[in-house]
Amino acid sequence: MSKVELYAAIRRDHRDGLSIRALERKYCVTWRTVRKAVNSAWPEPRKKLPRRATALDPYKPVIDEILRSDLDAPRKQRHTITRIFHRLIEEHGAEVSYPMVRRYVADRKPQILAASGKVPVEAFVPQTHQPGMEAEVDFGDVTVRLAGELVTCYLFSFRLSYSGKAIHRVFASCGQEAFFEGHVHALRTLGGVPRSKVRYDNLKAAVAQVLGLNRARVETDRWIAFKSHFGIESFYCRPGVEGAHEKGGVEGQIGYFRRNHFTPVPEVGSLAELNEMVEQWDLHDGRRRIGSRPRTIDEYFADEQALLRPLPHEPFETGRTFTPRVDRYGQIAVRTNRYSVPVRLIGKRVRVVLHASHLVVYDQNVEVARHERLIAKGSCRLELDHYLEALVRKPGAFPGATALEQARSAGKFTPVHDAWWAQARKIHGEREGTRALIEVLLLGRHIPHEHLVAGLAAALRSGALTADAVALEARKAAQTENEPAAHVPTARTSPGQPTATVTFLHEWRLAHLPPDTRPLPSVAAYDQLLRRRRTSIGAHPQGEAQ
Repeated sequence: MSKVELYAAIRRDHRDGLSIRALERKYCVTWRTVRKAVNSAWPEPRKKLPRRATALDPYKPVIDEILRSDLDAPRKQRHTITRIFHRLIEEHGAEVSYPMVRRYVADRKPQILAASGKVPVEAFVPQTHQPGMEAEVDFGDVTVRLAGELVTCYLFSFRLSYSGKAIHRVFASCGQEAFFEGHVHALRTLGGVPRSKVRYDNLKAAVAQVLGLNRARVETDRWIAFKSHFGIESFYCRPGVEGAHEKGGVEGQIGYFRRNHFTPVPEVGSLAELNEMVEQWDLHDGRRRIGSRPRTIDEYFADEQALLRPLPHEPFETGRTFTPRVDRYGQIAVRTNRYSVPVRLIGKRVRVVLHASHLVVYDQNVEVARHERLIAKGSCRLELDHYLEALVRKPGAFPGATALEQARSAGKFTPVHDAWWAQARKIHGEREGTRALIEVLLLGRHIPHEHLVAGLAAALRSGALTADAVALEARKAAQTENEPAAHVPTARTSPGQPTATVTFLHEWRLAHLPPDTRPLPSVAAYDQLLRRRRTSIGAHPQGEAQ
């Protein structure tokens, strides 16, 4: 038992009449302990042992004097722990260790600074947020297994300060495109814009320069236009860790969301799939309570949503525009990565709109290419279809093309393609067989991929290794898929009855053609022409003699 329990037991038995000696024998304690328990219900606090002297004790006043002198010294010429340690050895001959000096300076230096009054006491003042007035925005990094590869993505969070309602979105980067698209998604989901201010870090997507130690900032032009479009009033926190508490709600929200929904590490095939999961997690989090609040987040948000400022009707282009020139490889460079475009655009300048998750390439306002945005730097994404016109003239470059390898990895160039290609080369030769495959791939611009693969398989089975045969079989596959099947009776049959068979509708129609009641064709009308010709010949016998 604890000492308090021991004292309580001794006092209880003493009140029942047990003597001091009997209490000593019962609880195996000395008479002093029994006397202390009878006199007080609380045990005396344990006496602290005197601190053991160390080799540093004689030099502690010297260290304190050095630290006090640093208060008035230039900032870049103050003592470090290493310099204090060396001075103790060189000037005073101290036999002390460096860790011993480091521990003492770490404990003593804040005390001296506080005693001097040069360091203000850090205090936090509780705040009350009005509904519909304020929000907080921040990015946090998360690790995701994307398509089998472990990558670092960025979690955008927009949190209303009053209700705690938060909207999240995962992006491949935390650039300005992701910053804008996260805002647009959050504001549309919430149904409005906070009326007062939104708190931000000094991130590069919004702040071009921090001016001094005040709140003044030089903002980027596109961010100023974005704020003006949606009517957002920005408030920037102090730079560094010192300003993190100024938007502590979203800082804690990102940590909570990461611990509860990204642990263990999620495995997804694409960011679109992950963001669908994030939307469901946001809906689930709306039903929880924050701290000791009496109502849930969604209940507070129901009161706040009606007070938000309405959204503008006109959309805002969140993508960043570039105008690169297409090189001789049919590629453009965008943000340290390369993407393919149709080879007919080689040498021309194109317009690229870069979004957070994809990019779109335009040639005179006509979309010519669309790619998923690459995450790693120095990578390239090539589309096999963009090189087909060049490969028709250079079929020898097809087997080693990088675009072909990427198409295989993406599943667009299937084993059926490889089997058809191998058979075509065997029959038509290396050059003509490859060219026939390229002509088949050109058909993919007009025929769906699944129908084209079915046409390749059917043409391979029949031995028709030409592009025309593949096109014909692909159209047959499309017609078969679109035509409705014949009605199948759903009644169960007895074991002795034959089971019903399923027949396609076009086959049933061919087997049940209606009877042809039309009369057989006649040549009687042509006999009149023959009689007229004989009459004309008999009227001119001299012509016949001639």
